[in-house]
Amino acid sequence: MPRCVVTRRVHFNAAHRLYNPNFHGHNYNLDVSVEGEIDPGTGYVLDIARLKEIVTERLVRHLDHKNLNVDVPWFRELIPTAENIAVVCWRVLEPALQPTRLAHIRLWETERNYVDYTGT
Repeated sequence: MPRCVVTRRVHFNAAHRLYNPNFHGHNYNLDVSVEGEIDPGTGYVLDIARLKEIVTERLVRHLDHKNLNVDVPWFRELIPTAENIAVVCWRVLEPALQPTRLAHIRLWETERNYVDYTGT
């Protein structure tokens, strides 16, 4: 069967503090790409509505309108840089997206800055 990569973009707003003492916020966009064989019965690798549902339930509801350093346990001991946020997103999503394969995450921190992560 042919294989494809399917991507869904989700959005969340969050504040964080890096190594300096001031908190600041971002309007993040997260592109989640999954890869797999096209199901001959549905024509999908993964129904895009189902992908949105998984990402919203597993990630967005925990991150949106939160202070990442204070409100999100994933970052209590981890500085929530864009790099670390991308890695955490991968670790949370990967098991939930099987049998498709999480292929790529792109986290947009600003319209000019993003981080790519492929699980390696």
